[in-house]
Amino acid sequence: MPRPSWDEYFMSITEQVAGRSTCMRRQTGAILVKDRRILATGYNGTPAGLAHCEDAGCVREARNIASGSHHELCRGIHAEQNAVIQAARHGIVIDGATVYTTHQPCVLCAKILVNAGVVDIVFRDPYPDPLAEEILAEAGVRPRAIVNG
Repeated sequence: MPRPSWDEYFMSITEQVAGRSTCMRRQTGAILVKDRRILATGYNGTPAGLAHCEDAGCVREARNIASGSHHELCRGIHAEQNAVIQAARHGIVIDGATVYTTHQPCVLCAKILVNAGVVDIVFRDPYPDPLAEEILAEAGVRPRAIVNG
């Protein structure tokens, strides 16, 4: 078995992180990496201490909200957001980091990642969000897709 590239290695870890997701619709994971060191991880789910959607019910399903719209109408936090929050809570500087994420970032996550100083985005699954793509391009961040295996 050939040795995985760094991108393949970190993406495989990102996929493991996604397994902790409590979202009923889509399991996503994200890790922040700098100098080939993992700084923080995150997966999508409800804030700490709140009931998981599998127990409380999915707000998006109940209101018939289409994927990709009205991100604010959800009990959960996106994986990229959780990774940035975890870094902040533990005093970890992520300026200049790369984010590996199972899904291409939405516009909310794109803005957060830009302001947090993330300079590279590597994703597995596309999640087309034209405004996110515009914001990242204007910031000079070019997301790139990777396929494991």
